[in-house]
Amino acid sequence: MTQTPNIPPVIESDERNYRDSGVPSTVAIAGHPLHPAIVTMPIGLLVAATASDVGYWLTGDVFWARAAIWLIGAGLVTGLVAALTGLLDFMRIGRVRKHTAGWAHMYLNVGALVLSAINLGLRLGGDPAENILFTGLILSVIVSALLGLSGWYGGELIYRHKVAVIGYGDKEEA
Repeated sequence: MTQTPNIPPVIESDERNYRDSGVPSTVAIAGHPLHPAIVTMPIGLLVAATASDVGYWLTGDVFWARAAIWLIGAGLVTGLVAALTGLLDFMRIGRVRKHTAGWAHMYLNVGALVLSAINLGLRLGGDPAENILFTGLILSVIVSALLGLSGWYGGELIYRHKVAVIGYGDKEEA
C-alpha cells in the first residue's frame, strides 16, 4: 500500500490526485507549457513596482515614481499575454474549470490586471509622483497580494490537480 503525503488541502483534495498522470497544457512549445513560463514577467514587474513605490515613499526621489510607471506598464502588457495563455488553457481544459482553484486563479489575476490598469491610469499624464502616496502605493500592495494568492492557486492546479504537466490524463475529468 502506497502512502500519500500528509498535506492538508487548502481548497479541495481527492486521493485520485496522487495517482493521476496529469493533463498537458494546450498552449505549449515542444510539450512545455507557456503560461507558467510567461507569468514570471508580470509577477516580477508588478512586485518590483510595489518596491519602487516603497522606494519613493522612503526617499522622495522621483526616479522611483518614474520607474514604477514603467514597471506597471510593462507588467500590464506582459500580464495580458500571460492572461491570454492562461485563458486558452482555462477554456480548453475542463479539469481547470471543475476546481475552485481554477476559478480563484482566474479571478485573482483579472483583479490584479484591472487594478494595475487603474494604477497606471492614475499615474499617467502629469507629475509621476502625484498619486503614489498613498493611492498608488496601496494599489501596488494589493496587486502584489493578489498575485501571491493567485500563484498559490496556480500551484494547486499544477501540483495537486496535475494541470499543465506531462501526462495522459483526461482533460475533462476532475
